Amino acid sequence: MIATPDRTPLSREFFDRPVLDVAPDLLGRILVRSTPDGPIALRLTEVEAYDGADDPGSHAYRGRTARNEVMFGPPGHVYVYFTYGMWFCMNLVCGSEGRASAVLLRAGEIIEGAELARTRRLSARNDKELAKGPARLATALNVDRSLDGTDACTSQDTPLRMLAGTPVPSEQVLNGPRTGVGGDGAVHPWRFWVADDATVSPYRAHVPRRRRS
Repeated sequence: MIATPDRTPLSREFFDRPVLDVAPDLLGRILVRSTPDGPIALRLTEVEAYDGADDPGSHAYRGRTARNEVMFGPPGHVYVYFTYGMWFCMNLVCGSEGRASAVLLRAGEIIEGAELARTRRLSARNDKELAKGPARLATALNVDRSLDGTDACTSQDTPLRMLAGTPVPSEQVLNGPRTGVGGDGAVHPWRFWVADDATVSPYRAHVPRRRRS
């Protein structure tokens, strides 16, 4: 656990950069989820970059839709999507407005409000598993599509805020293929994580789903 993380909100300029610069720089930053029951704070330990029209693995690869509208900017906003008919996943939009790119928040350490996260993640065997994976992270923080488009770059009391935290030194940041991405997008080593951190999710290669006859 980080003893004294910087509670300064991350600026819009932080996110207004290329996605491959923003993604590793998010490690060690603090995400705060405000709820009626109290706040939950999470230190990011694993992320994945998705680079819009230049990335076959991105939701925005084929252009703008109602689903991915938020990815086109402005930077610093939250993009939430629904997947497999049951899970939500959370991203942070980055890059210049009009060019869709975002960072998927894959895993983190709950550093405040663990008792609230436990009520939503009853299957977690310990606190290291509360946000170990993108769907688990969203579930622990009670994030769904109602938060799509939330501005995370503000000092005001909003549902989601990104704080400066304590950046992870570059020598402790590892990278490799993105989890579950197939096709041409599988070759990109755009998953970044904190070395030897117990909250990081296991890597799983893409497995094509068979169509039912």
